[in-house]
Amino acid sequence: MSIANLPLLSSLIILPLLGAIATGFSGNKDRARKIAAFIAIIELLGALLALLLFNAEEGGQFQLIERYAWIPNINVEYLLGIDGISVLFLPMSTFVTLMAIVASWNSIQHLEPFHYALLLALEGVTIGVFCALDMVMFFLFWELTLPPIFFLIGLWGIGPHRRMAATKYTLFMLFGGVPLLIAIVILALNAAPQTDLGTQLVFSLPDLLEKPLPDDLQTTVFLLLLLAFAVKTPLIPFHTWMPTATMEGSPQVAALLTGLKLGAFGIIRFTMPLAPSAAVEYSWILGVLGAITLIYGALIALYQTNLRRLLAYSSVSHVGLVIVGIASLNMQGIQGALFQLFNFTIVASSLMLIAGFIQHRLGSTEVVHLGGLAKVMPKLTCFYFIFALASIGVPGTSGFPAELLLIISALVAHPSLGIAALAAAVLGAAYMLDYTRKAFFGPIIHQTVRQCQDLRRRELLLLCVPALLVLVFGFFPNLILHTHEKAADAWLSRILEQPVKSDEVAGMDLPE
Repeated sequence: MSIANLPLLSSLIILPLLGAIATGFSGNKDRARKIAAFIAIIELLGALLALLLFNAEEGGQFQLIERYAWIPNINVEYLLGIDGISVLFLPMSTFVTLMAIVASWNSIQHLEPFHYALLLALEGVTIGVFCALDMVMFFLFWELTLPPIFFLIGLWGIGPHRRMAATKYTLFMLFGGVPLLIAIVILALNAAPQTDLGTQLVFSLPDLLEKPLPDDLQTTVFLLLLLAFAVKTPLIPFHTWMPTATMEGSPQVAALLTGLKLGAFGIIRFTMPLAPSAAVEYSWILGVLGAITLIYGALIALYQTNLRRLLAYSSVSHVGLVIVGIASLNMQGIQGALFQLFNFTIVASSLMLIAGFIQHRLGSTEVVHLGGLAKVMPKLTCFYFIFALASIGVPGTSGFPAELLLIISALVAHPSLGIAALAAAVLGAAYMLDYTRKAFFGPIIHQTVRQCQDLRRRELLLLCVPALLVLVFGFFPNLILHTHEKAADAWLSRILEQPVKSDEVAGMDLPE
């Protein structure tokens, strides 16, 4: 049996779940974190193998497909696969989980085996979200992300209201699950033959894409799916759980929440292709929601004095730009959106972990308790600057090609969206640089800052890899763009029902 025929995607889902069981029953802190780190490394290597086996030239087609009967009475299948849209999310999900495990090495002081077990379990079901091609399976994995996050926030959060934050997050996600389930049922019934509905329901995504909805149902399904994924993304007005969870939860969980944008992935994967006519007709709704989220998040971030809350609103603002790119319905927009979602995993997660390092040393990330950090923590400051510059899209970092593609797509789609994107870029630079000036420069006011320890060797190694990725993909963006180029072409052609040239990507001569 060749490597390509192995059940690789199933292994990527099952391995961390088995690792979670082994970690949870290890009964020893040191053994638990070593098992968790080992499983996370193997998982990352497996995800990189999936990326290696993936054929980018056929990125518009599903690959590494695994298909088995699961609940035959209602035609539910165990169906996994990846395409150019989802393939990069596998290594990045495993990478950010490994970062979270290493970052929490000494900061978790109770129930350590359970904590690492939940991180691995969350990794497994997240991989399932990205790989599931059966709608029932997707819904199952989608809902299974809730228990690990609920306990991770409620038990190991650093805020006094962490249990409230965990409950708030869970209620928001359960609310979003209702329209998602209704939309799945409508899709399955519409694609089923008119006789014997009980055994002929269709939940397979490839099959659903070949059986378009009638116009009278497309609007309903589009709005239901948009509502479901808007909660998770999050878009205004469903964003309030994000700053709450970020402030009350642990920095490691906050890094996962800000870095892995499952809601935006859902909009790209399901909302737009399954209701293409409605997506075109109501793309203005998506564009307006994205623009409002984009500007609102940036304005609120401008007034924040706490780094973790600032990063939460920055994440909200940046995902608004992603939604604007999706709503633009052009190659620049979809490729910029996918690039930016990839960028989130590196930049947003790393910044949140740096905030966690500061919190662990000083007990606060409020600017009033900081000042002069660059003098006593030059290594941490250096990494912070790299990721902060990537966050605001400075040339030479991975944030630049992603934001440039998105801004150009917005300008091409509608000048008002382009103006909003440009304004948000200016505001993003303002709030990041203003906080940096106050927290990292100036005189050292507090004695605790003067005694602060710089990055340990493990933390230094942890941040070296994402910093290197930020620079590599900043100078060579086609390494990312080429991976999902064919998939973006197929995605856009399906929605617009006409061929789109892949070489229209922003009209730029990007380096190979």
